[in-house]
Amino acid sequence: GVTVAKEIELENHFENMGAQMVREVASKTSDVAGDGTTTATVLAQAIFREGIKNVTAGANPMALKRGIDKAVEAVITEIKKLSKPTKGKKEISQVASISANNDRTIGDLIADAMEKVGKDGVITVEEAKGVETTLEVVEGMQFDRGYISPYFVTDPARMETVIEDPYILLHEKKISSLKDLLPLLEQVAKLGRPLLIIAEEVEGEALATLVVNKLRGTLNTCAVKAPGFGDRRKEMLQDIATLTGGELLSEELGIKLENIKLEDLGRAKKVLVDKEKTTLIEGAGKAKEIEGRIKQIRSQIEETTSDYDKEKLQERLAKLAGGVAVIKVGAPTEVAMKEKKARVEDALNATRAAVEEGIVPGGGVVFLRAMSAVDTLRLSGDEKTGAGIIRRALEEPIRQIAENAGAEGSIVVQRVRDGNGAFGFNAETETYEDLMTAGIIDPTKVTRVALQNAASIAGLMVTTECMVTEIPEKEKTPSMPPGGGGMGDMY
Repeated sequence: GVTVAKEIELENHFENMGAQMVREVASKTSDVAGDGTTTATVLAQAIFREGIKNVTAGANPMALKRGIDKAVEAVITEIKKLSKPTKGKKEISQVASISANNDRTIGDLIADAMEKVGKDGVITVEEAKGVETTLEVVEGMQFDRGYISPYFVTDPARMETVIEDPYILLHEKKISSLKDLLPLLEQVAKLGRPLLIIAEEVEGEALATLVVNKLRGTLNTCAVKAPGFGDRRKEMLQDIATLTGGELLSEELGIKLENIKLEDLGRAKKVLVDKEKTTLIEGAGKAKEIEGRIKQIRSQIEETTSDYDKEKLQERLAKLAGGVAVIKVGAPTEVAMKEKKARVEDALNATRAAVEEGIVPGGGVVFLRAMSAVDTLRLSGDEKTGAGIIRRALEEPIRQIAENAGAEGSIVVQRVRDGNGAFGFNAETETYEDLMTAGIIDPTKVTRVALQNAASIAGLMVTTECMVTEIPEKEKTPSMPPGGGGMGDMY
């Protein structure tokens, strides 16, 4: 859904503003839940359509908005009550399959990946060299810090930095002076290899130089803030050093930045960095040293009496020992590859959401079941009308699914409403059945976020009275330079 929305650009400036707001519904839902963008768009359109009808008929837009907000709050509380936690590999596979447009292979692959690295484990998606889609578990680590500057991005579409086979500099203090960093940059640039810097902070002329060299293509670099704080930061940097086979630059050890040699740097096969996290894949650290570090953390866990310290040590242990599952997506053509990779990413996000907040029956059924929450609200006037708008909009996802399958929307809505629990319409087989048993499941988080974002943006559109846009300037055609003879416009 969000992929389609991003491609829509309208010529009329005012119409385009409306399109941009609907695009916001999809992208916001994608950012938070990673899926449910089409559901959010369908709900937003239904809420706005009903809302604008009532405003045109003389309803108070602000009272409508209050009614919409109260109804959404009640519906979300009801959805949470209907939610069930995910149990086992089979349900995880079903959630992933539905999100990947009913692709069972992708569903099974994601369920396998989660089983191997754990529910909180790191799973990345890459393009394969061949046509087969495979799963591989490699040694790796992820931490919750992203790039310091967006200028380091190598993939603008996904706002992500991908570095192959980089050197990794680990520094526990701030780097701001270019003089200290220059000798190292020169050594790395000579080899033509990328450089990842993980430090407390990279700022001033040091950061400016890295960005300029990156933009010029002289040196492929990326700077990331070190994870954690205080002593914990130092320990986490030491974990990364062990995993990548590098040295942690610390004043206590007497190693200065200007004297550093290439052999002091860590290495990894691949590094992925986005605005919130960094993933190191296949560090060059020695297995014996990594094992030693793991044993050390385990003994600290046993010795500590603080629950907080124990939790943080266990997090570090999971990062070091857990590894990274890599799903390599294969397809016969470039276009098919991009489409399939997007589906795998959607499925992965949906699965994480399902593990986080549980699951509900899919196919739009949960919205119909949660409708009863709107009827319990005691509202009057235009606020009641606003709640009625939500009640009507909640039918829209199932109506649209039915119509896409060639069925009559109103008949399907009525038939499903007469049933109870997970009873719903299976669009694939065009039959009515228990959707939970049939494996048609949605993550609770996805349905919740889709409804919240749709109501938020649609409510904003309903209460908007005036829009301001720039007047597009007409392009002046540059006059042609005087030419010699009849072909003066040729260069």
